[in-house]
Amino acid sequence: MKTDTTGGFTEEAFEAFLKGRDEPGWLTDRRREAFARFQAFAWPTMRDEEWRRTDVRALKMNEFGPASAVEPSARARSAFDPLWETLSSHYGTGVEHVDGALVRKADPAKLGGAVFVDLDTAAKDHPELLKRYLHTEVVKPSDDVFAALHAAFWSGGTLLYVPKGVKVELPLFSVAGMTEEGRVDFSHTLVVLEEGAEATLVRETASHGRGDAPALHVGAVEVVQEASSRLRLVNLQNWDAATWHFTRERALVGRDATLQWTVGALGSRLSKVNQEVALTGQGASAQVNGVMFTTGKQHLAYFTRQDHMAPHTTSDLLYKSGLKDRSRVVWKGMIRVEKDAQRTDAYQKNDSLILSESARADSIPGLEIEANDVRCTHGATAGKVDEEMVFLCQARGIPRETAVRLIVEGFFANVYDRITVEPVRETLRQAVAAKLGNS
Repeated sequence: MKTDTTGGFTEEAFEAFLKGRDEPGWLTDRRREAFARFQAFAWPTMRDEEWRRTDVRALKMNEFGPASAVEPSARARSAFDPLWETLSSHYGTGVEHVDGALVRKADPAKLGGAVFVDLDTAAKDHPELLKRYLHTEVVKPSDDVFAALHAAFWSGGTLLYVPKGVKVELPLFSVAGMTEEGRVDFSHTLVVLEEGAEATLVRETASHGRGDAPALHVGAVEVVQEASSRLRLVNLQNWDAATWHFTRERALVGRDATLQWTVGALGSRLSKVNQEVALTGQGASAQVNGVMFTTGKQHLAYFTRQDHMAPHTTSDLLYKSGLKDRSRVVWKGMIRVEKDAQRTDAYQKNDSLILSESARADSIPGLEIEANDVRCTHGATAGKVDEEMVFLCQARGIPRETAVRLIVEGFFANVYDRITVEPVRETLRQAVAAKLGNS
């Protein structure tokens, strides 16, 4: 029997959502196609391999509906002022959405010739870019039920477009926040770098003053890098402990292009994230860094994929997880090498540090190789804090709590060292220390 996946996202709600938006016909048609796919999908269950370790039966879709067109209050608009000021002090300029509504725009004078705007503006001012790239070849509505739901109901989000040869010197940032006035966030990020372009983008999601009310984020990140482009992309996920987080994130990396992609997974009640890097051009390379820390009853499931589609491509993935209380982390990685992708060099590793008796880490690395001249390695480790190390610290007068903090910092040190955006390293260090229970 097919489970109802619609919940509050009914046909009536969809039509009302469309009426509240001023969009070109081609975009409306794409939304309708995506909504039809959403209605046709079966709801995931633990009988499905991808969801076998992630139980979403407690997610009540009838508690949510499409994002409201109502402007946030002055209180909601100011809720993330401290975060905005902090990011502004580190980076060039940014775009902010609160409860799905645009609150702040980027300063064009700091873009160096790039386009960095909210998606509603992009649909009006840069329709050719959205028509070419939005949900066409990177993240598709056919990928799964949440991808279809997002493609039908996305609202908010940003476009970063860097023309050929343009180098954006200052890092850019975007903020998506939810307050007690918001229940859903369906923001979308589209990044397009033409040949020889360079940029850095830091994305941060956060909650403020929401209490225990359930919230839902269904998002997508699409990245297209043309030949010889350079991108540093950072995702910092810090939703509150009542937020359900689902997203598909994929990058197409062209000939001789390089991508450094850093993920900080800190918040949410439950996360199910698919992060994929497709190396589509000869000489393409990608480095993927992940820092995850869970507390309470959090459940984070991250599925990563390094897809080598062309020869002489390189990928290097390192995810590290710290777990406390009754939390759980599921990481499933796959290196896929197509038959024409000779001389591939790929590596993936996931390490987990378990800090309580009740926490659980599932690490599942994988390889699918069809070429015969490759170097592909993978690995995973899980363990507790070494009591001998704690004893050595205590023997030197260091209190146990301080010793554990130092060991945890050392555990994450080599992934921090890979991150070339200094403020991001410090943000992650502070966030992990805070979740560990040390300021």
